[in-house]
Amino acid sequence: MRIIDLESEHEDLFFCCLEDWSEQAREAGSGRAEWYARARSEGLRAKLAEDDSGAIGGMIQYGPIESSFVEGEDFYFIYCIWVHGYKQGRGNFQKRGLGSALLAAAETDARRLGASGMAAWGLRLPFWMKASWYRKHGYKTADTRGLARLVWKPFTYRALPPRWIEPLKAPAAVPDRVSVVSFSWGWCMAQNLAHERARRVAAEFGDRVEYRRHDTTDAAVWAEWRRVDDLFIDGRPVNLGPPPSEAKLRRKISRRVRRLNAR
Repeated sequence: MRIIDLESEHEDLFFCCLEDWSEQAREAGSGRAEWYARARSEGLRAKLAEDDSGAIGGMIQYGPIESSFVEGEDFYFIYCIWVHGYKQGRGNFQKRGLGSALLAAAETDARRLGASGMAAWGLRLPFWMKASWYRKHGYKTADTRGLARLVWKPFTYRALPPRWIEPLKAPAAVPDRVSVVSFSWGWCMAQNLAHERARRVAAEFGDRVEYRRHDTTDAAVWAEWRRVDDLFIDGRPVNLGPPPSEAKLRRKISRRVRRLNAR
């Protein structure tokens, strides 16, 4: 196994989170590529894990915490570590130490760049993006929000723990139409998939449904909302994990349209 920096020849694979076999990856659109183009100019870094045959089975993306959706100073923030675990495509690379090697390489890189520590996020779930996995690598909890935990590993004694940034407000329902509002950071393929599905389904209802999408990496949008990846239908949040199917979104919007028509 070896850890390599992301180069242009592997960018398309990185943009689809190593799932070049997946129809859903194509369905998610170009959001990750667009996010990467912006974030790279702000210091985003990415590495890939290769096995002995040269097959790429894992990836990590991290950048200055000041450019992320987390509050902190002089840290690098890990957006995600992903080791391909499906039978399809390149196959299952999990349980081979790729994730640990990627994390160690990113920490070494962050120290070299003068960071005071590393931060990441995880979930209090036993099967996906586990916060407990980071704890096994010396991280501790800095902040919590629902099922999500923000974890950190200080490199110096002066380092201060990061914090979640709380949203400022939620979108309200609009009169005479059903409102579908997306807040998209662009970094996550699964979240981009949810927003693309919401956009397509909303368009099926014509002028009875108003769809708006906010790019939350835009400074003005971020200052107004402080939201990362959220979806609202008539002011009510929609759970995006896992990404809702088009059928589920269609049912939700249809119910709101029927209520609107019954007024």
